[in-house]
Amino acid sequence: MSRWAIDQHRIASVMALVRPRGAAEWELDDSVNAPGGDHSHGIEGVGHDEPGVLDELFARAIWSVLVEPGDSVAGILIRRVGVVTAAQLVLDRAPATVLSDAAAGEVTAEDATSGLKRWTERLRASDVLRSLESAGRCGAHMVVPGDAHWPHEAVAALGDSQPVLLWAKGDLELLRRPGIAIVGARAATGYGEHVAMEFAAGLCARDVVVVSGGAYGIDGMAHRAALASGGATIAVLAGGIDRLYPSGHEALLTRVAEQGLLLSEVPCGTPPTKWRFLQRNRLIAALAAATVVVEAGRRSGALNTARLALGMGRPVGIVPGPITSAASAGCHASLRAEPVTCVTSAAEVMQLAFEADGVLDIPMALEFDESGVESSVADTRPTDPFVIRVVDALRPRRGQTVDELARAVGEGTERIRSVLGRLDLDGQAARGADGRWRRIAGAVGSTNAAAAS
Repeated sequence: MSRWAIDQHRIASVMALVRPRGAAEWELDDSVNAPGGDHSHGIEGVGHDEPGVLDELFARAIWSVLVEPGDSVAGILIRRVGVVTAAQLVLDRAPATVLSDAAAGEVTAEDATSGLKRWTERLRASDVLRSLESAGRCGAHMVVPGDAHWPHEAVAALGDSQPVLLWAKGDLELLRRPGIAIVGARAATGYGEHVAMEFAAGLCARDVVVVSGGAYGIDGMAHRAALASGGATIAVLAGGIDRLYPSGHEALLTRVAEQGLLLSEVPCGTPPTKWRFLQRNRLIAALAAATVVVEAGRRSGALNTARLALGMGRPVGIVPGPITSAASAGCHASLRAEPVTCVTSAAEVMQLAFEADGVLDIPMALEFDESGVESSVADTRPTDPFVIRVVDALRPRRGQTVDELARAVGEGTERIRSVLGRLDLDGQAARGADGRWRRIAGAVGSTNAAAAS
């Protein structure tokens, strides 16, 4: 029996369902935390009687059930005494004064009393186990501090209200890549959806992850454009990872899980509520280097996301709209009153977020004549529009076949092969073991293509 009064092997079995392979080098074998086992496994400096890996993980699972997103009282307690001790204090129903003392006075007795009341209402071991089993069934994984994929710098901006863990389904590597949030009105206009599509596709061409909330309108269009352009996108959900909401976006969010990443900080089975949408917004803002609001009415959740980003010291871009459009009234008000930046293109968004367009020049490039034959080695940029189109169509991480590139560029496969061979020799492109072609970092692409147009 474990310190949680639950069979240790059952805890190990449910944790094995939700922990991604290789996460923080934490192995879930039967010896961990077993009676008489080595409790220091996987955690340097922890003695025989100290909590082990399974305790750390299970304590975070407990807290994910006990708290609502953004509970700073729980965050302070966890920071002061550790996640295991904090959970044990609540399970033991320790007096509020004990919690206040444990938090070195950072939590008042009044706040501790209020916290205990709301946390103990959810103290059911069956709910914790059920949430873990549900996560395992739907293919979700637990990501915790200490994991290689934990977005430490991003969520650190949330202070004591940062998540105790994240539930993820899809490509965890996206949490380590730079992202930009594109948010806006659910009741979007055709203009707003067009801008969201152009921005998302342009950012993906620059190898940036598009972050949004999976909602109707601007959010949905940003995700669709990212997927359609072969880019990466993260959808942050207000409910459990198994509750794809809104229902009309079930197919879209399923595609995001397959080609991008679904993310939530609440356990499986949790329904989305108005409060959780507002808390979800803070996570969207935290994960992004910059937040862009495409359309927003005067009372819009997208503006809430923008204000949260500003509070974290993150830049915010606002897209102007027609002065007669109610869907852009909030954007215009924000431009007048907030320290935000007017943005009108993906390149301007890149400047806002990274102070650079995002596409690096290369020291030397080949030029080709109309037949695709090398004519000279000249300037630092290729001037042939066809070469620019091929380089721009290539992706650094997602490999493409010659046929796919031919469709993207609008040219025959033979000419594509000829140019690819030259780009390979010049170090601008490479063919992998899977036979697919990828752009080498630093190859000139989108910037030149945009200039040519």
